[in-house]
Amino acid sequence: MCDSCGCVEEDSVLMDGVRIKGHDHGHDHGHDHGHDHGHDHGHDHGHDHGHDHGHDHGHDHGHGAGTRRMVQMAQDLLSQNDHYARRNRAVLTERGILAVNLISSPGSGKTTLLVRTIEALKDRLRIAVIEGDQSTANDAERIRLTGVPAVQINTGKGCHLDAHMVSHALDRLLPQAPQILLIENVGNLVCPTDFDLGEAHKVVVLSVTEGEDKPIKYPGIFHAARAMLLNKVDLLPYLTFDEEVCLGYARRVNTDLRVFPVSATRGDGFDAWLAWLTAERDGSVLTAAAVGG
Repeated sequence: MCDSCGCVEEDSVLMDGVRIKGHDHGHDHGHDHGHDHGHDHGHDHGHDHGHDHGHDHGHDHGHGAGTRRMVQMAQDLLSQNDHYARRNRAVLTERGILAVNLISSPGSGKTTLLVRTIEALKDRLRIAVIEGDQSTANDAERIRLTGVPAVQINTGKGCHLDAHMVSHALDRLLPQAPQILLIENVGNLVCPTDFDLGEAHKVVVLSVTEGEDKPIKYPGIFHAARAMLLNKVDLLPYLTFDEEVCLGYARRVNTDLRVFPVSATRGDGFDAWLAWLTAERDGSVLTAAAVGG
């Protein structure tokens, strides 16, 4: 997990330019309590009872305790996230909203994919978008130009969205009564995999400019994903990318992975992608009816 990359420093998380209140409350409370108590107690005790012995023993003990604290912090963080994810999923399921979490490396074409998807569906389905980036509102502004509501979450040093952030965005978007919620996660193939947002499906986006071995280099997200969009296929004539090798790797990791070769700029393959998305949305409606009935 990403316990050393800055993701836990959540005090800089913004939603449409405003700090998300209370986002770091649970984390700060647990971190401060565990860190201060363990560090002060072990350090003072060792120095009071003998410098040489206490220092050597205390240093080794402190190192182990520090590791345990980091493990506990990671477990607490994921547990807290899962709590919010369950709440998000219950809210979305009850309303029959299909939520899709799109995950990829930076530059794969996620935003362009979203824009083309929205333009194709917005006249028959209500769509809302959550945009995740470390900084700027550029992508949310692009989405809003299509006429659909979008919330921009800036994670600061964090490299992924989490379920608490999404819960705040839902407070803003649910009054719009969306039928499909598209979540564009921060560009990263690793950390977002561990954080359930309450979505129905993860969809991984891979562009042909990235190399065909990405599915076996980063198997976690390809295993967790329900579908894969192989983007920028219009560039295949100009690259040495072997599509069949890539798809073979992807299906080695996940035999049930649905694959949609597409071009977000030209529209290649979009009929199949849109058909799958609308069918999944219809399934969400049936699930909501079963839950409510």
